[in-house]
Amino acid sequence: MKKTCTAVFTALVAFSSVASAEVVNQAIGENEVLNAQNGWCQALVDISSTHTQSGAAAAKAMAEEVIDAAYGYQMGAVLFKPTLTVNPQTFRTTRDGALSYFVGGDPAYPGDGGFALKGWTKCEVENAGMFIGGRVASTMGKVHFTDKDGKVTTVDKTWTFVKDDEGRLRIVVHHSSLEYAGH
Repeated sequence: MKKTCTAVFTALVAFSSVASAEVVNQAIGENEVLNAQNGWCQALVDISSTHTQSGAAAAKAMAEEVIDAAYGYQMGAVLFKPTLTVNPQTFRTTRDGALSYFVGGDPAYPGDGGFALKGWTKCEVENAGMFIGGRVASTMGKVHFTDKDGKVTTVDKTWTFVKDDEGRLRIVVHHSSLEYAGH
């Protein structure tokens, strides 16, 4: 005897309500991206204030924790182009290169003064757009940094986040540049 489509569908619905299956969805949500960006900003301010209050060694230790938690260096090279770097050390695809950019002090990167040590008191993200596709999200926009004197520096910033196997967002692309001033 042939089953009708309705009978087959009814049987499947009945089976699906009885069987329980674990569902894993690793898709990134917009709030996760916003939280990661705001967390990065807060970490930068925290490194800066730690440097002021407790010195370079404490700031370096905090920067190491931030890099290990926020970036995907444990997954491979991170495509990091910091704001204030020049050739031949423009790109920081290694953890050591990123750490030097944030806190300086590495003789392999003599031009680094420590971007995170500039006395930042506030950091705000202003996204122009966001693209989320499953386990990958990219953003582009402005980030505004306020120093201890109230001066604001604005940079253009692009981030790409990947959700790792533990479900944490990791920065795998980070491009930052000063705004074009024109002629």
